[in-house]
Amino acid sequence: MEIAEHKAVANEPASKGKKEVVIEIKGLKKAFGDKQVLKGIDLVVHRGENVVVLGRSGQGKSVTIQCLVGLLTPDEGTLNVLGQEVNKLDDKELKELRTKIGFLFQGAALYDSMTVRENMEFALTRVLKITDQSELDQRVDDILESVGLPDAAEKMPSDLSGGMRKRIGLARTLIVNPEIMLYDEPTTGLDPITSREISQLILDMQKKYKTTSIIITHDMECAKITADRVVIMDDGKYVAEGTFEELHKSTDKFVKSYFI
Repeated sequence: MEIAEHKAVANEPASKGKKEVVIEIKGLKKAFGDKQVLKGIDLVVHRGENVVVLGRSGQGKSVTIQCLVGLLTPDEGTLNVLGQEVNKLDDKELKELRTKIGFLFQGAALYDSMTVRENMEFALTRVLKITDQSELDQRVDDILESVGLPDAAEKMPSDLSGGMRKRIGLARTLIVNPEIMLYDEPTTGLDPITSREISQLILDMQKKYKTTSIIITHDMECAKITADRVVIMDDGKYVAEGTFEELHKSTDKFVKSYFI
């Protein structure tokens, strides 16, 4: 099926209009050796919007967000984040930009040798340079309350279940008040009930902290709960976009395959 056939499957995104653009990707291409992974990505994300990216493994979903934060350098294209062109930033400017972006990895990426509280304080002292212990304690207590784990502060990561680790990983990312959140398969490895809880928590945190998010997932329940808009990736490009409901009603065979 030609890419062009997929593009007409959805109406214009509900977020389109005069809302502030926070992320704008144009013509993004990236190859690894002879394998062309990204073949011309175009995407606009508005302030406060949750955009879910769907696609089969190996399509370049994670590569896109790694380019967004300067972990990978694209071969072609532009990435504008919070009004700055990522590829033109020097090391100091890139470091400053990253303090405004939260990245939740698949494994939560907690420091196993630190307690939950120490994990939180590490982020606060390193990123926000907070040293006052009373302020550190208050911020840690507040964020743990927000993710539903007020009594976890003195626990070690090894004492936490998979769902609790995800919650703590989200808390540590949000505690520095990022403007943008990037989620890479946030419900991978979790049972269906816990996956729904984490998906709902992502939505709740978006509303509470007014974050703008890109969520990469294979979990359709996660997409349904969290997405303001969904984009579907195929053969290195975004080939369909719309609300979850719009895409769910599509008669396009490729798009329908995600909702069977």
